[in-house]
Amino acid sequence: MKTIWLITKRELNSFFDSLTAYIMIVLFLGFSGFFTWISGSDIFLIGQANLRAFFSIAYWTLFFFIPALTMRLIAEEKKTGTIEQLLTKAVTDRQVILGKYLATIILIAIALAFTFPYLITVAKIGNLDAGGVLCGYLALLLMSAAYTSIGLFASSITNNQIVAFLTSLFIGLFFHIIFEIIAGGMTGMFGQIINSLSVTFHFESLSRGVVDSKDIVYFGSIIFLGLFLTEVSLAKRNAYS
Repeated sequence: MKTIWLITKRELNSFFDSLTAYIMIVLFLGFSGFFTWISGSDIFLIGQANLRAFFSIAYWTLFFFIPALTMRLIAEEKKTGTIEQLLTKAVTDRQVILGKYLATIILIAIALAFTFPYLITVAKIGNLDAGGVLCGYLALLLMSAAYTSIGLFASSITNNQIVAFLTSLFIGLFFHIIFEIIAGGMTGMFGQIINSLSVTFHFESLSRGVVDSKDIVYFGSIIFLGLFLTEVSLAKRNAYS
C-alpha cells in the first residue's frame, strides 16, 4: 500500500507541476458554473433547491475531461521509456496502475470539492434535498472512476496520447449514449438489458437519491474490468520485451 501511495503522490505532483490540474479545475468550474447558474438553467429563476442542473452539466463535462487526464498516464511513459525504469524498481504493474488510477480520482474529487459553494448557495434558496445532492456527487464520482479505468486501459495500449484520448472517448461513447440510443429502438427484455449497460441509466438512478446495489455493482464492474484489462495490457508488454 505504501508503494501505491508513493506512486499516487508522484502522479498528483506531476498533474500540478505540469499545470494540468489547475487547467482542469478552472475549466471544469468555468463550464459547470456557467451552464448551471447563467446559461440555460438559471437556478435562481427556477427557484428549486437542488443541483440537478449542475449534475447534468458535470455528467458531460467530466466525460470529455477524463480522457484528457488519462491519455498521458501510461502512453507518455511508454513513449519516453520511463515506464520501463519505473517497473524495474521492484514495483509491480498493479501497483503502478492503482497509483496512477488513485491520483486521477483524487484530482477529480478535488475538482468536485470546489463546487461545494454551489451547494451552500442552493441551500439558501429553499429546503435542500441533502440525500439527493449526496447521491448526485456519489454518481459523479462513480462515473468518473469508471471512465478513468477505461482511460487507463486506452493509455496502456498505445504510446500516442492523441490515440489514447480518442480510444477512451470512443469506448466511453458506448456507455455514455450509444447503448441508450440502441435500447430506445428495442422493446422487451433485450432492450432492457442493453439499456442497463448505459451509464446514463445508472447515473440517473443514483442522482434521484436512491442508492441501489445494482448501480454500485454496475460501476464497480466497469472499474474492475478497466483496471484488469490495463494490467493484462502491461503484462503483454512484459512478455514481448
